[in-house]
Amino acid sequence: MALRSQEVAEAVTAERLRIARELHDVVAHSIGIIAIQAGVGSRVIQTRPAEAREALRAIETTSRETLSGLRRTLVSLRRAERGATASEPSPLAPSPGLADVERLAAATADAGVRVDVRRGGEQRPVPTDIDLSAYRIVQESLTNVVRHAATERCRVAIDYRDGELLVEVVDDGRGTTGDGSAHGFGIIGMRERVGLVGGRLTAGPRPEGGFRVAARLPLPAPAPATVAVVAR
Repeated sequence: MALRSQEVAEAVTAERLRIARELHDVVAHSIGIIAIQAGVGSRVIQTRPAEAREALRAIETTSRETLSGLRRTLVSLRRAERGATASEPSPLAPSPGLADVERLAAATADAGVRVDVRRGGEQRPVPTDIDLSAYRIVQESLTNVVRHAATERCRVAIDYRDGELLVEVVDDGRGTTGDGSAHGFGIIGMRERVGLVGGRLTAGPRPEGGFRVAARLPLPAPAPATVAVVAR
C-alpha cells in the first residue's frame, strides 16, 4: 500500500512537471505573438491606423487569454498544495489543441484503431490551456485504447456547451480497472490535468462493455466587446 501511494504521488508530480513545461511554452508562444503584433502596430500606426488597431486587438485578446489561463492553473496548484502532503512542445512552437485531433486520429488509425471523431455544439475558440488539456486527454485516452482495449475502433466526441467543453472517448474493447492502475498511471495524470483547470473527469468500464473517459472542462464567459473611442 505504501509503495502504491508513493507511485501515485510520483505520477502526480511527473504530470505537474509536464504541465508546467507546457504552460511555459504556452506563455512563451503568447508573448511571441504579442511582440510581433506590437512591432506591426508601431510600424503602421501613422500610415495604416486600421491595421494598427487590429494589432492592438490581437494583443489584447492574446494577453487576456494567457492571463486567464495562468490564473486558473496557479489557483488550482495552490489549492492542491494546501491540501497535499506532497514528447513536449519546443519553445515558441504552437501547442497542440483540438484542431489537431483529426491528425491524432489518423496516427491512431495507423496503429490499428480506427477513430470516429464527432464534434457537436457551436464550435468556437477556447482558452489555450483548456485547448491543450482537451488534446492531452484525447491523446492519452487513445493511447490507452491502442495498448489495452484490444479493439479496432473507438469514438471521440467533442461537444461545445454553454459554460463547458465535454470531451469523451469511448471504446467497445475489453475495458480495464476503474482507475487504470493495472496499466500505468495515464488516468491519474488525466485526472490531475483536468483538476488543474477546474474541470471534472470520469473514467471506467461501461456496463455494455468497453471503457469510457469523459472530461468536463469549464469555458469562461466571452470577454466583453471592446468599445472604440472616437476622438473628436
